[in-house]
Amino acid sequence: MHVDSAAIRAIDYTPEHGKLFVTFQDGDEYVYVGVPERVSRAFFRAPSKGRFFQRLIRDRYPYNRV
Repeated sequence: MHVDSAAIRAIDYTPEHGKLFVTFQDGDEYVYVGVPERVSRAFFRAPSKGRFFQRLIRDRYPYNRV
C-alpha cells in the first residue's frame, strides 16, 4: 500500500508470517520479520511513518533487503 511519507513509499504486511515489507522513497525495499500485527496496524495509522519506523521498527526486528 502506498503511503504519504517523505521517507517511505509503501508498506505491506503478511500476518500469517509476521513479515513487514517497507519500500523507501529511494526504491530500496526491506522485509522485517517477526513484526506483531498490532505494530503493523499502528505503523499504517501513524501520522509520521518515518518517525514511527525509526522509533519502533528499525533495529528492533531482523530484516533483509529484498
